[in-house]
Amino acid sequence: MALIREVRKVAVVGGRGQMGTLCLDRCQRAGIEAVAIDRPLTAAAMAAGLCGADLLYLSVPAPAVDQVLEVAAPLLAPGQILADNVSVKVGPMATMLKRWSGPVIGTHPLFGPVPPEHARVAIAPGRDDADNTALAAVEDWTRRMGFVPFRTTAEEHDQAMATIQSLNFVTTVAYLATLSHNDRLKDFLTPSFHRRLEAACKMVTHDGELFTTLFEANPYCQDAVRRFRNILHVAAGGDIDILVQRAKWWWEAPPNSGETHDS
Repeated sequence: MALIREVRKVAVVGGRGQMGTLCLDRCQRAGIEAVAIDRPLTAAAMAAGLCGADLLYLSVPAPAVDQVLEVAAPLLAPGQILADNVSVKVGPMATMLKRWSGPVIGTHPLFGPVPPEHARVAIAPGRDDADNTALAAVEDWTRRMGFVPFRTTAEEHDQAMATIQSLNFVTTVAYLATLSHNDRLKDFLTPSFHRRLEAACKMVTHDGELFTTLFEANPYCQDAVRRFRNILHVAAGGDIDILVQRAKWWWEAPPNSGETHDS
């Protein structure tokens, strides 16, 4: 079985979506051949798109991965790389590994359809050392599109996103739900509260279902909520100064900037 060392052609399932469109556009700019495969996902359309492709890239929601692979997996040729850009990795990658015996790579662009400068992409191998050549090829492909890849594992990724992405969503909706249906509060709203509302608007009103799905699909989210509950117990005990000192870490060790994939 020939190992693919350079991605020269990509077949993107979900190419009409926002992230799929971004991928196609960046491939075109980099001189990489890319074709979109979208609904209806017929075997004929899938076979045509996969012909000569080095990489099948799934830009679909987590619940759709198995459905797509039911059509795609039997049509993959030996050596072709299977990858995805789902915001949760453990479940989708387990499905990909079950459906395809060839190289499997998980990716997660940590930004939305309008990426910031130095946009980062998490990349995880499916079969440990067995996918090293494919991993390097996907990293190179990512760099050629203008992004910054870094290596992780499916488990490490999901543990991080349970706190960075899902806990942010849960604590935001919990806070706003606590204050909802109380018209008497409206006279007291401050500029900082309005800024928080503005920051949360798209997450809650437009992407609420998406973030709920990601929360349910990530096996580490419940534990993240329990850890946050323990922090709230500290606040309930009146030890706010302890939390303030811990929170200052973010300014003492500035984090990498950039939006998450679905923010």
